[in-house]
Amino acid sequence: MGDAEMEIFGLAAPYLRKPERERVAAQNAPFDAKTAIFVTDARQEYVKGKIKKQDGSRITVETEDAKVRAWLIRVSLVQIVSVPPEDIRPMNPPKFDKIEDMAMLTPPA
Repeated sequence: MGDAEMEIFGLAAPYLRKPERERVAAQNAPFDAKTAIFVTDARQEYVKGKIKKQDGSRITVETEDAKVRAWLIRVSLVQIVSVPPEDIRPMNPPKFDKIEDMAMLTPPA
């Protein structure tokens, strides 16, 4: 289903599939699987983050959401959090976002 065919879904279309331009950009964007993670959050379930350092039983994470937790240091629109390892989950590469067909996971010929 191309971008033109997605128009039948109206306002819901952006939530069902990324536009072709965004899919290509996501496939070519650099991604570090060792530092890209999700951090558990009471309000939003999970928030995207990047591991900055590990100190034994605590991991310092820079999150992309400024509203993650009220007790954290605010650095512009980024939060710095220190969490235990059990509050961290690995993140899939952005090229897998909103993929609805396994055939779309293979690189173009």
